Amino acid sequence: MNYSKQRELILKTLQENPVHPTADYIYSVLKKELPTISLATVYRNLNQLAEQGKIKKIEGLDGSSHFDHTIHNHYHFVCIKCNKIYDIPYEVAKDIEQKVSAMTGLEITDHDISFKGICTACQHKN
Repeated sequence: MNYSKQRELILKTLQENPVHPTADYIYSVLKKELPTISLATVYRNLNQLAEQGKIKKIEGLDGSSHFDHTIHNHYHFVCIKCNKIYDIPYEVAKDIEQKVSAMTGLEITDHDISFKGICTACQHKN
């Protein structure tokens, strides 16, 4: 992948937003700094970065794709009130693939685990 100022800004914006933003959110932030950028450019670059393993594309959480700059193994927590997505450390259940494989005989090649509930910020609002 060749260097691109737009791609660099997209990645920087993603890194500065740790709650796993959507392409639309990244576009709205970048539009202020780079008025000529298009939503298609944001989507294309995010998908290319995900295909190359430089970021993670998270699908199936709330009907839209979210993007994560953290590429090491971890889980996600989705707040059902504010829809923010938080990282859960891998150490919480780091041997889950081995346990599932041992109990079922299935060959696990990858997994994606998401928890849903109410985040601490939303809990304090009530």
